[in-house]
Amino acid sequence: MPKRAFNLPNILTYARILAVPLIVLCFFLEGSLRSSEFARWSALFIFLAASITDYLDGYIARSWRQTSNIGKMLDPIADKLLIATCLLLLAADTARTIAGWTLWAAIIILCREILVSGLREYLAALEASVPVTQLAKWKTTIQMIAVAFLLVGPAADKIVPYTTEAGIVLLWVSALVTLYTGYDYFRAGLRHIED
Repeated sequence: MPKRAFNLPNILTYARILAVPLIVLCFFLEGSLRSSEFARWSALFIFLAASITDYLDGYIARSWRQTSNIGKMLDPIADKLLIATCLLLLAADTARTIAGWTLWAAIIILCREILVSGLREYLAALEASVPVTQLAKWKTTIQMIAVAFLLVGPAADKIVPYTTEAGIVLLWVSALVTLYTGYDYFRAGLRHIED
């Protein structure tokens, strides 16, 4: 593989991808999909470390001029894997952190991510691209904060009341921003579609 595939920004991206099964493992520590307090705090710690790498890999790649094609490809995939896995875990765990109407916020986020990924793949075949907007970067940040609150949710509620509720509100805010940025991407992408 090329030398650039193993530069520091890419190693941070690989670490973010490897964090995904570790977070899942936290929820299966007791042999079934359970979210004990220890599991939730452990998952939060791993998730926060992975989220920090999302900022660091881009910053280091730009400031050290270590951008690479594999990094450009894997960075958004790593973000989507991290968020999607956590949303699915939180909807499936026994504490039912994401349930009822809040499932719609998670569905909106997951659908948008899949649709935009498909659009990017289609545009890549046309040798066109839609640049990432500042609002899309904020969308990822809000999603990560919401997921962090929800991961620790019931365990943190004992220390700071309404942690779970704050996470649910932030999840809905991120779902609304996600809808808008998805619309923005499709509007920009339609200019490249001829039929």
